Amino acid sequence: MSDVAAEIKNLKTYFYTDSGIVKAVDDVSFIIRKGRTLGIVGESGSGKSIASLSMLRLIQSPPGRIVGGEILLNGRDLLKCTGEEMREVRGNEIAMIFQEPMTSLNPVMKVGGQVSEALRRHRGLAKDEARRKAIEMLGEVRIPNPEKCYGKYPHQLSGGMRQRVMIAMALSCDPEVLICDEPTTALDVTMQAQILELINDLREKLGSAIVMITHDMGVIAETADEVIVMYAGKIMESAPVDDLFKRPLHPYTFGLLNSIPKLHTNDEKLMSIRGTVPKPTDMPPGCPFNPRCDDARDICRAECPDAILAEGRLVACWKYHSGWEEETE
Repeated sequence: MSDVAAEIKNLKTYFYTDSGIVKAVDDVSFIIRKGRTLGIVGESGSGKSIASLSMLRLIQSPPGRIVGGEILLNGRDLLKCTGEEMREVRGNEIAMIFQEPMTSLNPVMKVGGQVSEALRRHRGLAKDEARRKAIEMLGEVRIPNPEKCYGKYPHQLSGGMRQRVMIAMALSCDPEVLICDEPTTALDVTMQAQILELINDLREKLGSAIVMITHDMGVIAETADEVIVMYAGKIMESAPVDDLFKRPLHPYTFGLLNSIPKLHTNDEKLMSIRGTVPKPTDMPPGCPFNPRCDDARDICRAECPDAILAEGRLVACWKYHSGWEEETE
């Protein structure tokens, strides 16, 4: 039996604006495996959230449009599904925890009703049965006194409790794939640790495949099995998490890891990647990272490299193509 929960092939999501075409996701491919966590990391504007919204076909059109690729779930290409078919997939087969629970939850609807609504919609449960199951799910995400919480409005709960409600809602229908888009945003450090521990525990218990989207390499180290590093809509590197942290290959990955504050060091200055993410409508020729890369050569500024297998992982960098060592500036 295959361990593949979903597969994304050559996904392209573009936004057509007055300033030009924004290639938010540009020819991206990856596999999501059952019972494992795939981390997608990168700076703001790298395309990681757009990739996840594309999987659920939640791209606003206009100006956005998925212009190419395949999103395969159980052998079915979701890009060929009708709108009604996608409404059955969302929340039922693929669920998502959004960045900010206060804006994701309906402020005028009690949280219990929001969890039970998904159960009635996708599982066809009667009102009383949906209420019982919703309370059970609130308990599963470690909300104290779930019966009382069921009848509260979002504003009556703390940020951490609201995020737990979002997790309960996402997992209520036992989805095969759970997408977590910055699930610890706006939470304090203690609550972040609790939410990450909860997600890990639920993954092991339910066997769902998880996609963890974040800019925080610490979250990736804590939760992910495999990692995709994205920049300017492209995948720069993909590797098992331990390999990535022990030996990053792409200069961008190295920069991300090097910018993490280090304990037990006397260095007062934090390392950073020079420059900024390029304007989406004015991308540089060649490798998109070349203006910020200390190793960039003429070929980097002229052509965008294909991903190549190096040291057991895929990396999109000319350094790992033949002839790099012989080339001189």
